[in-house]
Amino acid sequence: MGIKQFCTILALFIAPVFVSAQQYDPAKVNKKAAALYEKAINKAQDDDFKGGIELLKEAVKIDPRFLDGYLSIAGMYGEMKDYQNAIDYYLKAKAVDADYFKDYNLPYSINLAGKGLFAEALTAVTEFLTITNLNAKSRSAGEFRQKSYQFAVDYAKQKPLSEYKFQPQNMGDSINSIYSEYFPALTIDGNELVITRRVKHYNEDFFGSRRIGGQWSKALPLPGDINTDANEGAQTISQDGQWLIFTGCNFRDGFGSCDLYISYLTLDGWSAPTNLGPRINSGGWDSAPTLSPDKRDLYFASSRNDGYGGSDIYVSHYLPNGQWSMAENLGPEVNTAGDESCPFIHADNQTLYFTSNGHLGYGGDDLFVIKKGPNKTWGKATNLGFPINTIENEGSLIIAADGKTTYYASDRSDSKGGLDIYTFELRDDIRPARTLWVKGKVFDKKTSKGLPSAIELTDLASQEVVSKVQTDETGNYLVTLPIGKDYAFNVNRKGYLFYSENFPLSQKAPDSTYHIDIPLQPLEANASIVLKNIFFDSKEFSLKPESTSELDKLFVLLRDNATIKVQISGHTDNIGKAEDNLLLSQNRAQAVVKYLVGKGINQARLTAKGLGATQPIADNNTEEGRAQNRRTEMKVISF
Repeated sequence: MGIKQFCTILALFIAPVFVSAQQYDPAKVNKKAAALYEKAINKAQDDDFKGGIELLKEAVKIDPRFLDGYLSIAGMYGEMKDYQNAIDYYLKAKAVDADYFKDYNLPYSINLAGKGLFAEALTAVTEFLTITNLNAKSRSAGEFRQKSYQFAVDYAKQKPLSEYKFQPQNMGDSINSIYSEYFPALTIDGNELVITRRVKHYNEDFFGSRRIGGQWSKALPLPGDINTDANEGAQTISQDGQWLIFTGCNFRDGFGSCDLYISYLTLDGWSAPTNLGPRINSGGWDSAPTLSPDKRDLYFASSRNDGYGGSDIYVSHYLPNGQWSMAENLGPEVNTAGDESCPFIHADNQTLYFTSNGHLGYGGDDLFVIKKGPNKTWGKATNLGFPINTIENEGSLIIAADGKTTYYASDRSDSKGGLDIYTFELRDDIRPARTLWVKGKVFDKKTSKGLPSAIELTDLASQEVVSKVQTDETGNYLVTLPIGKDYAFNVNRKGYLFYSENFPLSQKAPDSTYHIDIPLQPLEANASIVLKNIFFDSKEFSLKPESTSELDKLFVLLRDNATIKVQISGHTDNIGKAEDNLLLSQNRAQAVVKYLVGKGINQARLTAKGLGATQPIADNNTEEGRAQNRRTEMKVISF
């Protein structure tokens, strides 16, 4: 068998398109070198690239003009993703005969791109495409790469990396093992990590680790009934750590090849999984779920027939009756004629990351980010750029609540075995909003019994409800708070006064999260609440637009409890004249009454009373105290 035939066998190493008149003649290669070449190719066919490279290095030492030897060394280094060595040996081959080498500019360009040298790669592939009699397959491959390299060059001009350094860190022996670990999932507090591990290289199970004192504990199989002899993987954990939704393939109760299942955390561990049913699962492949922080939206990838391409990203909504809605395609802003998969919705509930080979990128499955606008429509998908995206196929990633700490799976050179979990810091311009959270318990103020209740978080600027969650049966709750906006926080339960809180996060966010236990007051005479989301400009009594959501909550309370009468009282701090403060507080209380009457509440049920600075609830000697004293209250007069 001749040298040219060896080249044809491993086209990925050296794939000549045609043979032209040239200085290098394969027939004149030293016989000892040719024999070593044959052994090297056999090793490469068994995936022993290191062994093959060593034999080929001996061959080119015997015959320094053995151009095919250099090409095959370069190809094997390329298979090992050792791009620099691959580039070096392609250049050695080119130095022997530039004419002969012209056919190999395509694989040479791929290794240049692998190293991030996209401008050089573009030059090389453009030269490759000047060959006049390329076959259709080779021309198509070259044009695809040319388009990808041009994208990379343009991207670098638009978004220079500046000081950003992509430095993934292996998460170590506590998380990673000699087996493959992938699909990390994280709770909102960043202290519980769930991964898929391919145990004994064939059975996928879930393992969990907790961060204690800043260190991750050794990952252990999840307790309970979630792991089985079948393969469970590609999971998402709810931000509160109570739900685990995952992919199960070839289960007996499945609707297609792979379905989505849910498991709940109980006192005995994770419950036996339940199929999410035909509203979500199809007769095709359904996988890679991600759950919104309020547990109302489930995004996932599916190969069902009504999509735009091979696999698309869909969403299903959790309905008030406890059922999931029919899955909806996310549309052409996200999905293409190619494949989209591995969605991840951040804790800010507006930033979605996903993989795609249909959007323009670097050559394989790239990672993209897209953001949800104020009207819940998706913006434009943005490529995460090099070096996060490469010429290889990228997998899923997740991002912690801080908006920068990122986790993903990779088989980098320091892997413990197969795929490992790594962490790195995300570049500024592709980060989601840093997200805080408030958690606690809702309970009856008189009995201290936990109360299942509805919680709403409203963007004060847009008056849009950005999160709506239900506490668990004992009243425990968790709500995420993306920074950069001001929020109204309301807790509602029939038969009780609603609870009101305000989180002003548009200008400055605290370093810590919130823990607020909420005592709801039963609807009865003398029960009162401070309306913390009623706003006026300084020394003015016209209601600001940001007050609307709170006023409407008050209207609903009065509408649904038609017999109660209430007093709206206005309060000020002690700055200024007492009589001016008294008048201002009266006018502010009257403005609230006027709004409610305008909505249809009988004037006879409402009383406005201005109390000025006569009933402070905090120290007027500090700005913080004065801010608390400037308030609007509601008190039940009769029930």
